[in-house]
Amino acid sequence: MADSYLQQLFAQRMGGARFGKDTTIYKFEKIKRAKAAAAAAHPDVELIDMGVGEPDEMAPARVVSTLAEEAARWENRPYADNGIPEFRQAAARYMAELYGVELDPDTEICHSIGSKSALSLLPVCFIDPGDVSIMTIPGYPVMGTWTKYLGGEVVNLPLTKDRAFLPDLGALTAEQCARAKLLYLNYPNNPTGASAPADFFDAAIAFARRHDILLVSDAAYAPLNFVGRPLSILARPGGREVAVELHSMSKGFNMTGWRLGWVCGHAAAVKAFASVKDNADSGQFRAIQLAAAAGLAAQAEVTPAISAKYQRRLAALTATLSEVGFDARMPEGSFYLYVEIPQGTTAGDRFVDAEAFSQWLIREKLISTVPWDDAGHFVRFSATFVAAGIEEEKRVLAEVRRRLQQPAFVF
Repeated sequence: MADSYLQQLFAQRMGGARFGKDTTIYKFEKIKRAKAAAAAAHPDVELIDMGVGEPDEMAPARVVSTLAEEAARWENRPYADNGIPEFRQAAARYMAELYGVELDPDTEICHSIGSKSALSLLPVCFIDPGDVSIMTIPGYPVMGTWTKYLGGEVVNLPLTKDRAFLPDLGALTAEQCARAKLLYLNYPNNPTGASAPADFFDAAIAFARRHDILLVSDAAYAPLNFVGRPLSILARPGGREVAVELHSMSKGFNMTGWRLGWVCGHAAAVKAFASVKDNADSGQFRAIQLAAAAGLAAQAEVTPAISAKYQRRLAALTATLSEVGFDARMPEGSFYLYVEIPQGTTAGDRFVDAEAFSQWLIREKLISTVPWDDAGHFVRFSATFVAAGIEEEKRVLAEVRRRLQQPAFVF
């Protein structure tokens, strides 16, 4: 059957006339297919999913009950547009309480339908053809994808173990710095689990000021901090003059599917985001915003318990992987453990890259992880595996240890 004339209409950013004809199978689709095949081949064996990057528990009870109450109110039925005052005010109080950052809820905070939506809209505010967004790899690519959609260019800085998974801003050329408008940072980091110390944020702020760049700090995992207080780049000297920060209800409040977060920081940048957003969506449901406000008000009770759970699980997972030979180091935040892959096993298996190793783990051990081959060969284990209670956590991790002991890995 001949192609429809529509095949010729697709934008070049989508692949033009070749859109839909690419037979490449992407990483997460390969993982999905491998899990299905392993489950079908071994229906009586538990598949341990350590690849999924979302909390395994429900949102706090007070958040759920507030949603039910507010969803039943007539006055919450309309569009929320760029957000309701109650949520902005709750976010401002949260930022002050947890991070020591005082923000104007009317000019320095705007809600977003999750961090992903915010990352897709920020380039629309700043990127023209030929402009540069500086990204880190491995990492979450959305802001870079949209930069390319808009005719911009992405410059990737690798996150490597020898640099504690912090980017080398000094590796950028003068020409790249001159064209750069956005610099994306994500700490605690997905997938490496690394945290950024205050002096790195200070250096990034100075770099942004020197080169007239807006810092975009993706702080979705910031509440899941295991060493000292959670850190916001806006709390550092000069941060509010050069940065916006993205916060999320997903990780610290078990509200991944609720799709709610906020952009805060430099007032003009927040205003630009709100202007673009107003032409992209009609706001998140008011009842969800009010439920989230209830969660934010209770952060001192809610988030530390969630963080402590992941810290406990990651400590046990670090010990488990270390026992079977991995160079596993306890992260300072997030719910991820990022480890270099083995070369093979004593049984003769050989792993040319992380994708091959990840597929082997699913196929042979029924353990799902996420591979990263962007800057070395690593897999990401997530502590969000399903386990109801501490005893169940211990059982799952004991089973992981048992499965990974034989054959022995060669590093």
